[in-house]
Amino acid sequence: MATEQELSDFLKSVEKRAFKRSLFHVRNTESALDIVQDSMLKLAEHYGDKPAGELPMLFQRILSNCTLDWFRRQKTRGALFVNMGEFEGNGEDGSFDLLETLQIVEDSQRTESAEDSTRRAQILHEIEAQIQELPGRQREAFLMRYWEEMDVAETAAAMGCSEGSVKTHCSRAVQALSKALRERGIHL
Repeated sequence: MATEQELSDFLKSVEKRAFKRSLFHVRNTESALDIVQDSMLKLAEHYGDKPAGELPMLFQRILSNCTLDWFRRQKTRGALFVNMGEFEGNGEDGSFDLLETLQIVEDSQRTESAEDSTRRAQILHEIEAQIQELPGRQREAFLMRYWEEMDVAETAAAMGCSEGSVKTHCSRAVQALSKALRERGIHL
């Protein structure tokens, strides 16, 4: 059984990643915040008495379900998905970087040049754009596996599908991203 402190620490640890994941799906800051908040409340209300080790899987599943519920509500209200272009300029100063740029290792001996920094920012922007273009299930599997660093079994449980489906979605996502980035002259 998780203590209140363990539950609180867990929610603090997943808050930022959950928001970014939701933002990738719904492409609207306010909606992403609502989804994450609803997911956290549901976890605390319904599963706060579960062991701390079960919280990550439960939360991922709840977050996925809340995201699907959001899409269903949008569809029933007669709305289409939010415009893909609304990712830009969501920050207070008009610049919002979903990946927050790559972190330079603090103990690194070399200093990054302005040219390297600009090139890295351009590559990250292009990667973000290509992730947005992935079909929903591929994007979800890709983000869980490679961003959330969940294993195949955890991802399958969170997505409510088989492990084979997760592998297929991830493989297709990686192939699509690789092809799109190569076409733009980006080789990682």
